[in-house]
Amino acid sequence: MKSSVLEWLEKTALCQPEKTAFSDMENEISFSELQNKAKAVGSGLALFCQDNTPIAVFTGRNINTIAGFLGVVYSGHAYAPIDAALPDARIKNILTTLSPQIIVADKQNIEHVKLLAGNIKVLELEELFSSKINDILLKRIRDNATISDPLYIIFTSGSTGNPKGVITSHESLMCYIDAYVTVMGIDGTDVLGNQSPLDYIAAVRDIYIPLKTGAKTFIIPKGYFMEPDRLFRLMNKNKISSVGWSVSAFTILSSLGAFAGEKLTTLKKICFSGSVMPSRVLRLFQTNLENAKFVNQYGPTEATASCTYYEVDHIVNEDEVLPIGRPYKNYRILILDENDKEVKEGGLGEICVLGPILALGYYNSPEKTAESFIQNPCQPNYFERMYRTGDIGRLRDDGLLEFHGRKDRQIKHMGHRVELDEIEFATTKIDGVKECCCIYNLGKETICLLYTGNALISDVAKGLRMALPGFMVPRKIVNTDAIPRLPNGKIDANNIQNYFKIR
Repeated sequence: MKSSVLEWLEKTALCQPEKTAFSDMENEISFSELQNKAKAVGSGLALFCQDNTPIAVFTGRNINTIAGFLGVVYSGHAYAPIDAALPDARIKNILTTLSPQIIVADKQNIEHVKLLAGNIKVLELEELFSSKINDILLKRIRDNATISDPLYIIFTSGSTGNPKGVITSHESLMCYIDAYVTVMGIDGTDVLGNQSPLDYIAAVRDIYIPLKTGAKTFIIPKGYFMEPDRLFRLMNKNKISSVGWSVSAFTILSSLGAFAGEKLTTLKKICFSGSVMPSRVLRLFQTNLENAKFVNQYGPTEATASCTYYEVDHIVNEDEVLPIGRPYKNYRILILDENDKEVKEGGLGEICVLGPILALGYYNSPEKTAESFIQNPCQPNYFERMYRTGDIGRLRDDGLLEFHGRKDRQIKHMGHRVELDEIEFATTKIDGVKECCCIYNLGKETICLLYTGNALISDVAKGLRMALPGFMVPRKIVNTDAIPRLPNGKIDANNIQNYFKIR
C-alpha cells in the first residue's frame, strides 16, 4: 500500500497528465494541473504554518476546493472542511475545537470568514495557487510523514451542542477506497457523479477515487436534484457511470417523478448509504436501470465512511428490508450484548467495528474518544481498538448483517448523522423555552420538536435556524403546556408521538 494519498495523485498525474480529473459546470482540471495547484498551495501554507495543527478550509463546491484540500495535505497538515453557509455560532464552535493557526478561504467566502476568525490568520485560496512550488520543502515534509498521519477532520453532530471532529488517517482512507473500488468495479473509464457537499464524509469517494484509479468526478449542482429530467440529461451528457449518493437523494428524485420523462443511459454502478433505503424507491431505480449494479452501504464516519456492503442481487419487493451486508476488506464486525459478550448467531446486539480503518478519535476531545474507541473486550491478550457504533444489528444464518435501529438518540437524517440531544440543547437556549423534547418520525423522515414556554413557534424555528444546519431544524414544532412524563419522571416518548400524529 502507498503511504500517502499524494502518491496516488502523483502516479496518476505521471501516467495520465492531461486527463481530466475533476470538472464542474464551469471548469475542469487535469491531473497534472491538480498536482501543480496542490503543490503550490502546500508550498505557500508551509511557510505560514510549521506545527501539526489542522487547517480549516472554507470553500465552495467546485474543483478548486479539491486542489485546496490536497494542498493542505502537501503542507503536512490535516484539513478540516467547513461549510461557510453553516450558522455563525456553529462555525465558531468548530473553530474553538480546532484552534487552527491558519484558515484557507476562497474569494467568495473570505470576508465572511474573516469576521468569524478572530485572531486566526486567513489566507485566500486563489492567492495560494500563485505560490512558488518549493519541491525541497515539500520533500522534507513528506520524508517526515507516516501512513498513520491525520488526513482530514470531518465534523458531525454532538449531543452537548458542540460538533465532534472525527480524525481520519491516510491509512484508513486508503483502506476504504481500495475496498470500495474493488466492490464497485470502478476503473479509469468511469465518470463519478458527485452529489454530496465536499465537507461531508460521503464526498471522500468522489475526491479520492480519481486519484487512485484515473477516473473522473463531475460535480453536479445541488439544484439539479429537484428536477429529475434536467438531472438525468446532465448525467447522460457527461457520461456519468457511477454514483455514491445518500438515500435521501434517491427518495427525493422518486417523489419528483424520476424516469417519467428522461431516462438514464450511462449509469451502471450505484451505491447508496446514509439511512435505510425504502424498497419502493430502490425498485423504481432497479426496474429503470436493468443492467446496473446496486450496493447498499452502511457505516459511520468513525469507520471511514462505511464498513459493510450488500450487493443487491434481485429486484426487491415493495415491503422488503435490505441487509447491510458483510464487512469490507480490512474491516471486522462484532455483535456484542449488554455484557460485552458476542451474541449467539441470530441474536441482537450492538454493532462494533475493528480494523485499520478506524478513525484516530475526536479532535481535542479525549473524553469522548475514550468513550467510543475502546479496547476490544473479547481480546484481553493485546491492545486492539474497537469502535462502538451505538447501532443494533443481527447476524443472519447466511453471514449477512441486518440493521435494527439505534440504542441511543442518534439518528440518520437526509444522509447526515444527527444527535437529537443537540437539537434539544439548542432549543433550551432560546428565550421563552422552558422544556423540550425532540423525536424522529422514521417513516416520514421528519424531525419533530415539542416544547413548553411562551416562545412563539416562529421564534423557536428562527432561533434554531441560527444555531443549527438546515437539515437539523425540526420540520414540525408544537408548543404545549407540559411535556408528557411517565410515573418515574422520565419523558413519555410514546405519548409525545400523539402530538405529531405519528401513530
